[in-house]
Amino acid sequence: MPEPQPQMEGAPLIAPSSTDHPLHEAIVEACRSVYDPEIPVNIFDLGLIYTIEISDESKVNVIMTLTAPGCPVAGEMPGWVADAVSAVPGVQSVDVDLTWEPPWGMDMMSDEARLELGFM
Repeated sequence: MPEPQPQMEGAPLIAPSSTDHPLHEAIVEACRSVYDPEIPVNIFDLGLIYTIEISDESKVNVIMTLTAPGCPVAGEMPGWVADAVSAVPGVQSVDVDLTWEPPWGMDMMSDEARLELGFM
């Protein structure tokens, strides 16, 4: 299991993603298939996926956030992510945890997302 990142005071402990696992890229692509219905950009490029942990047994834990706590799909989006990731061949199980810390900000978007939304 990866070493957790240092914790900033008041911030939750979020482990780095398991980028060296053979399923990582396919799981990222599955996350990119999920869109926030109010913003025409996928949730991965929006920066809503904080951590993708993949165990040696191919059990996946995704830690994500939403653009705002009052997001109308707050109850549904974790399920959409779980459904997308569980469809990746080789994934044994998926658990999606929603967090509000650190809060999402526009600085978390990828350059592609910024370009698509006209912020570049």
